Amino acid sequence: MIHLMVSVTGFVIVGPYTLRIAFDDGAERTVNFAPVLAGYYYEPLRNLDFFNQVRLDPEVHTLVWPNGADFDPVTLYNWDLGDGAELAAQWRRFGEGRQQLDVEIGRRSKKTRPAPALQPAAPRAS
Repeated sequence: MIHLMVSVTGFVIVGPYTLRIAFDDGAERTVNFAPVLAGYYYEPLRNLDFFNQVRLDPEVHTLVWPNGADFDPVTLYNWDLGDGAELAAQWRRFGEGRQQLDVEIGRRSKKTRPAPALQPAAPRAS
């Protein structure tokens, strides 16, 4: 299997959450990030002023934000070939899973009975 090796060489903000990205092989991609802005690193990028603080990291040759968020250059390169849609679907599943987890860990409705209180352990015989 051949792994594509590309680097981001530049970008331009062309709209809300949308960047035109240039790659070292001369290709350009326009990426709308809005569908994937969820989770610990990407949710803060929903603030458009924060999103617009994007920069090109000269060491790793990709886009980065002040909170450490970044994207693999290959993912950006293949965004329109399904990588972007796959990320968006993962975040939708993550969000649904998070809602279910909230229910499972105790955000119960008022109709459910609370769990019994723990009783102190009996003293041990010596």
